[in-house]
Amino acid sequence: MKDLTNKSNITRKEAVKKMGKYAALTALGTFIILSPQKAQASSPPPETGDNPF
Repeated sequence: MKDLTNKSNITRKEAVKKMGKYAALTALGTFIILSPQKAQASSPPPETGDNPF
């Protein structure tokens, strides 16, 4: 059986580059999903006399 670990090894520089792409994509997705303007627009208006606690 051949040793396949040599083909799957990547350098530290390549790993950091790949992780940077994933981190950027995750940050962008999180920013879009948790956008304050969209969250505020989709929340119901507060009722008067309602205790939030």
